[in-house]
Amino acid sequence: MVEKEFFGEDKNIEFKREIPNSHEKFLKDIIAFSNTSGGKVIIGIEDKTNIVYGIGDQNPFKLSDNISNMISDACTPQIDPDITMMTLEGKTVLEVDVVPGKFRPYYFASKGKETTSYIRINGTSRPADARRLKELELEGQNMSYDKMLCIGKEYDEGKALFLCKEMKRIALEACKSEDEKAEVKDMTLEKLEDFGVISKTGKKFSVTNAFDLLTENKNRNAKVQCALFKGTTRDIFIDQKEFTGPIYEQVDDAYHFILRHINMGAEINGVYRSEEYELPTKAIREMVANAVVHRSYLDEACVQVCIFDDRIEVLSPGMLYGGLDIATVKLGKSRCRNEAIAEAFHYMHIIESWGTGIPRLYNRCAEYGLQEPLFEEFGDGIKVTMFRKVSRDVKKVDMDEGQGNRESENEEIMHSFVSIGLDVKEYVQLMEFLSLPRTRKEIQEFCGYKSRDYFRKNILTPLIEAGKVDMTIPEKPQSSKQKYVKHTNR
Repeated sequence: MVEKEFFGEDKNIEFKREIPNSHEKFLKDIIAFSNTSGGKVIIGIEDKTNIVYGIGDQNPFKLSDNISNMISDACTPQIDPDITMMTLEGKTVLEVDVVPGKFRPYYFASKGKETTSYIRINGTSRPADARRLKELELEGQNMSYDKMLCIGKEYDEGKALFLCKEMKRIALEACKSEDEKAEVKDMTLEKLEDFGVISKTGKKFSVTNAFDLLTENKNRNAKVQCALFKGTTRDIFIDQKEFTGPIYEQVDDAYHFILRHINMGAEINGVYRSEEYELPTKAIREMVANAVVHRSYLDEACVQVCIFDDRIEVLSPGMLYGGLDIATVKLGKSRCRNEAIAEAFHYMHIIESWGTGIPRLYNRCAEYGLQEPLFEEFGDGIKVTMFRKVSRDVKKVDMDEGQGNRESENEEIMHSFVSIGLDVKEYVQLMEFLSLPRTRKEIQEFCGYKSRDYFRKNILTPLIEAGKVDMTIPEKPQSSKQKYVKHTNR
């Protein structure tokens, strides 16, 4: 007996005791491997028992030629597998190795691509649906969906120039030094065209799907759904939000949603007290950003972020792109499904260089002493899981924390701040954050608000007026050095 893992990744291996009388059963696996991340069919091993029978008295060279001719006659475009012989348990078997195809979709020439463009999903070969077939066609033509013209949307120069301004603002805010800021170049219409965000024919600009996703975003499935669950299952919601609008804002919104619902601990270094989240925040941001950048925007599903007591899951619609498999992605190899969006996100420093996100995620989790992240295909999508670690040094903020005085305090908070837009848990987390003096910008980012005026009017000022937050320089409210701290009775 021999296990499938001997030949490679289990889901991309098929055992056949012999070539079936119905050649289609054999050929659909060949087609499916060509249309996804490749795979192997092993002739001479029974699938259910893994018993090695070999090919018997058949001439292995003649059988190899017959298999090659069978594939060539039935499938289009041309599929050229690598067929080799090997000896297992003293018996000869054939390994039919199929690499990811470049001229997709592959299908039965006699039946057409609409019904016989097979793909691999969870270790089985299935016909591609209309949406997946469209993606296969784009891959075969080396086209990117986000660079295609957005049908029915007119070019608006005012919106294009505003996007240029926003992209540079975000890029500058991401810089950590003045030297980095000096390297940020102006975003121009010409650069948007170079990225593929807009397209030019003659002297006239047109907009692509990327432009729509980065501005008004009329794609009803291009959104991020976030949820906090009680325990380790999806049974009970504690909090949930849905973020729409420009996709770069969705990344920021989802990132801050996660930060509001994970733990923060205090670490003493010498005489200084620093606060750190339980998880690597840069890795969290990259998990969300990668899901938004690499997802399939032809898919009718949306990106989902799920927070449990023991883990965070980010689910992204769309299978691995361009024939990649999980093992290859872990090594840092990348093929980009949405090239224009990736270029825009890279300029804004939302993502770093292509192909580095997954290796960096593993490294950062290792630095935090966390369990290795899980990266897996989940139906026709991708799921990345970051595992949490319970530590005695980390204080967990929870609505059920404490009894007695805490319950009465929570009642007061609930009545006092429901009009502000903070629930009990959000308020408790904010007060923990304000145990140290913070700037207005730091507090605004922690709470996840983009509008400075809205945040000041509806959150910060009411907290000050209610006596819950103090200014560090009360005699100079407008001071550039002003900070805010949790009120304490002295």
